Amino acid sequence: MYNYRNSLKSSVSDELINTYLLRPLAGLIVWGLYYTPITPNQVTIASTLVGVLAAVFYLEGNAQATAIAGLCITLKDILDSADGQLARAKQQYSRIGRFIDSIGDFVVDVAVFGAIGWVLYASSGDVRMLVLALVGLAGISLRVSYHVFYQASFLHLERKYENNRVTEEVREEDKTGELIVLRLQKIFQFIYGWQDRLMLAVDMWCRGGRNDEQFLTRWYADATGLRISGLLGFGTELFLLMVCSVLNRLELYLYLNVILMNGIWVAGILYRKTVLKRKVY
Repeated sequence: MYNYRNSLKSSVSDELINTYLLRPLAGLIVWGLYYTPITPNQVTIASTLVGVLAAVFYLEGNAQATAIAGLCITLKDILDSADGQLARAKQQYSRIGRFIDSIGDFVVDVAVFGAIGWVLYASSGDVRMLVLALVGLAGISLRVSYHVFYQASFLHLERKYENNRVTEEVREEDKTGELIVLRLQKIFQFIYGWQDRLMLAVDMWCRGGRNDEQFLTRWYADATGLRISGLLGFGTELFLLMVCSVLNRLELYLYLNVILMNGIWVAGILYRKTVLKRKVY
């Protein structure tokens, strides 16, 4: 029997907008798909296609198309929640799904930020719009990696989400598995490997190299730290883009992306470095 609560990751480590808005909406989709042969990976592909469709609408460059693009972004985000929820509800976890999801997110990010940067540049002639879009693309990718790092670390403490590793280095066991999974893992490594290593280095710096089990348990389970990093996941990031798109304020979105969201990221790092480190010690 379908059980909505069994389809969730964790109310502690998840984004607030996911908990109270996106996952309930995704739950309706999962409820409709639960007794069908549709797989989580097919939902992931649909999510990616909707995200690319959003980029196509952004390229139209008018207010109506921009608003539709924003709504497509939110639909993409809901489907992105639904694929994982469907996998957990049906117990259909897979390594290939993990890689398709993350690679698809990157493809959508590149398409959307490329379209936004080009449209703003074409309408203003200001090359700074292209630079802002590029910085925004880098920022959202790094911030989401930061969120995923702490969410995955917390879920591993709870013995959940163990099919997905905190970092995805290719291991000997991976080399003997399915070839398609290994190829996708290598693509994932090319895109995200350096980001995962960076997040691990930042985390190590924040905790001063402490590695004892009791310390790490308290460190990764800290609710405040998880709430701050939870503001940097795709749900929050893309909801902000949707709002600015509906208001036809894409330039404002890029500034919020670069200034506000990076400010939250810095605040999260400083909290762990200065407050949490002393509290856990």
